[in-house]
Amino acid sequence: MNYKDKISIDPQKRFGKPCIKGTRITVFDVLRWLSIGMSIEDILQDYEELSQEDIYACLAYIKQTIVVFSFWVIYGHSLICF
Repeated sequence: MNYKDKISIDPQKRFGKPCIKGTRITVFDVLRWLSIGMSIEDILQDYEELSQEDIYACLAYIKQTIVVFSFWVIYGHSLICF
């Protein structure tokens, strides 16, 4: 999943938090909903503007963010992206 097609960061929208393109819904909104037990189907019913691909893009974005951050912490604070 290439999250870059679905996730954008705009300093003028939601204080620069990563959002699903075309919405004001942040990646962190989606993660919060999943963390409180909402299923993907529940989210799609409540937010008809979202697609299943949007939710998967949020998860891919967070996965990449965690990998880059972990590498930065472990390997001497040098930010190297692969």
